[in-house]
Amino acid sequence: MIRDFPLESIHPQAFKAAEASHCANEQDKYWEMHDRLFANQKTLGVKDLPQHTEALGMDVTKFQQCLESGKYAARIRKDLAEGQRARVIGTPGFFLGVTDPTGTDIIAPRLISGAQPYAAFQAAIDSLLAEQK
Repeated sequence: MIRDFPLESIHPQAFKAAEASHCANEQDKYWEMHDRLFANQKTLGVKDLPQHTEALGMDVTKFQQCLESGKYAARIRKDLAEGQRARVIGTPGFFLGVTDPTGTDIIAPRLISGAQPYAAFQAAIDSLLAEQK
C-alpha cells in the first residue's frame, strides 16, 4: 500500500503534486503522473500540472476540476498525520511486518527509512521471519 507524505518544508509544491497524482488516478494514470512528477521536480507548480496532464494524454478539463476541488486533500493530510505518528521523517519510507493470524494487525513492523540497498530489506525480512519461528 502506498501512502502520501508530501514534505512541504523542503518541497513547497509537494502537496499539490500528491493531489495531482490522485486526480490522474481518476483517468487511470496514477503511476504515469507519479513518475512524471518525480522526473520533473522543477515543474510541479499548479500552472505546470496541466502540461503534464496533456503530455500523458489525459482530459485536462476533468483533471483541472478535480485538482481545483481539493477532493483528495483530506486523504493526503490523513496519510501525512499517520506517517508522522509512525515516526516517518522522510521519503521513501517502508514498513515491513508480518500480519497476525486474522490478517488485520501487523506484528513488530520495521521502518526502513530512505533509499536503501537490497541488503537492508533482506536483513529486515530475515529478522521478521526468524522471529516467527
